[in-house]
Amino acid sequence: MVNDFLFKLFLERKSLLKSPKPKEWRENMDFKLSKEQLLIQKTAREFADTILGPNREEIERTNDIPQIVFDSLCELELGGIPHDIEYGGGGGDYLSYALALEQMGRYSSGAASIVTANNLSMNALAKFGTEEQKRKWMADCLALKSFSSFAFTEPATGSDPKSIESTAKRDGDCFVINGTKRFITNAHLPGPMIIFAKDDTTGYPTAFLIEKFCEGYSISERWDKIGFLGSHVNDVYMKNIRIPAKNQIGDLGGGYKILRQNIAFGKLSISALALGRAQGSLEIAVDYAKNKTRRGVPISNYGTMKYRLAEMEINTEAVRTMVYRLAWIASNWTDLDQIAKESAKTKSFVTRVATDVCRDALQVLGSYAPMKEYRVEQLYRDSCIGELIEGVQDVQHMIIAGHMGLK
Repeated sequence: MVNDFLFKLFLERKSLLKSPKPKEWRENMDFKLSKEQLLIQKTAREFADTILGPNREEIERTNDIPQIVFDSLCELELGGIPHDIEYGGGGGDYLSYALALEQMGRYSSGAASIVTANNLSMNALAKFGTEEQKRKWMADCLALKSFSSFAFTEPATGSDPKSIESTAKRDGDCFVINGTKRFITNAHLPGPMIIFAKDDTTGYPTAFLIEKFCEGYSISERWDKIGFLGSHVNDVYMKNIRIPAKNQIGDLGGGYKILRQNIAFGKLSISALALGRAQGSLEIAVDYAKNKTRRGVPISNYGTMKYRLAEMEINTEAVRTMVYRLAWIASNWTDLDQIAKESAKTKSFVTRVATDVCRDALQVLGSYAPMKEYRVEQLYRDSCIGELIEGVQDVQHMIIAGHMGLK
């Protein structure tokens, strides 16, 4: 009886294996990159190896990004990969975008974060902006002729929209904006800024577009960070900034929806950079272990070293799988709850494990690890920051638990 049952299952399975698979099944299970994705990956790697790498020490020393980096990003059209060609983007998907960030993260998350901050704002504009807003601002930002910022965080809040204190008061056909924003990337560069402020009609956060350096706009000195050097974060002071009502993005009081979706996409960027740091650390560690000798034998020959390097390889590949999966979801999502949950899971796991890989690389290099010439110390510092951006681990776990039905 049991044998007959198992034989029927065997025949059913054999029949299924021979039957043509639906298109959705093939897409979900195919891990091969397309020709376009491979080309973007190759282009980004060449940019990282030939431009970003040679300028890395200058970026770390000066905390500024050389003009050649901006020019090359613009020339290679790496600034707006996942956005529509119609608005100046590259017409690619989010996996292509993640592939490019991965390569940049191998050398400088700070330089790459100028691109990610730009795309964070442009993503909100692409999804919720009017046609007029898109045509006015997107092309220049995606070509890196101007640089957008996304301003939600304030001195009193970084994760709770209800605690926003910035205000937007309606005055005829204008809004008057007042408030302070904290840790805003690209605030020192010219371009648009998407800010969130409580409007005086609904009392809830609403998104607005302002032009940086308009009347009433000022910034603090840049914050001095341990990592992500080259990328500036400043406080932004908004004093009676007057903007036309048409600069409102989305619905009045609808800022939370924009925030929720956009931050999910922001976590993809942070995760892709973390993958790059893990890969970079792995490459450095393997190369060092093969060339460093002890009593005439490469240290890579020792069992304990083999184990550590293998563990780094396993963790890096696990991180890569989660990042690529989230990128696929970002390109194909239909359910906001799904991408919110998946982005929280990915960001939590990826940034933590990537830091572990960087820390393992420190152990491989030993006394050489703290030396700036070896790059590992920088990748580790960047990783420490990567775990904190777009919400710390506890915040990600709260989001995940909420989607699990745990109240």
